[in-house]
Amino acid sequence: MSVPVALAERIRLPPHRRVLPLIAVALARPLARTAPARLRKVLEFARRGAAPATAGQASAAREQVVSVSLRCAGQGCLQRSIATALLCRARGTWPTWCTGVRTQPFAAHAWVEAEGRLIGEPHPKGHYKPLLTVPPDAPPPTPGPTGR
Repeated sequence: MSVPVALAERIRLPPHRRVLPLIAVALARPLARTAPARLRKVLEFARRGAAPATAGQASAAREQVVSVSLRCAGQGCLQRSIATALLCRARGTWPTWCTGVRTQPFAAHAWVEAEGRLIGEPHPKGHYKPLLTVPPDAPPPTPGPTGR
């Protein structure tokens, strides 16, 4: 199997629009090195109170993360997916953050989904089997009639 060596096309952001993506990338780097259980807890805490991200919002966040980081534009899928989720969260939304594997040949990958679609990924849905996912927080249950 061949590995893509060309970087994804990157947009150029004006300096004032680079700040939030750079912060998200900086926060994602140490998180990508933590244990999976701790990473999951941090992301579950971060998603609290956020609305589900639309595919457009998640795609824009991913493009901005890729535009400010060569590591995220290349093979840094874990840092890229974490930074994308954090950038969405900074704007009040949360995509479904996922990490998973495939077995033939073995490979691990991390990505984000929104509205049931993979965001910015060349592979079809189901190519990787998700192992950890952090979906948007479920809305609180609405109180029903009291019956009185």
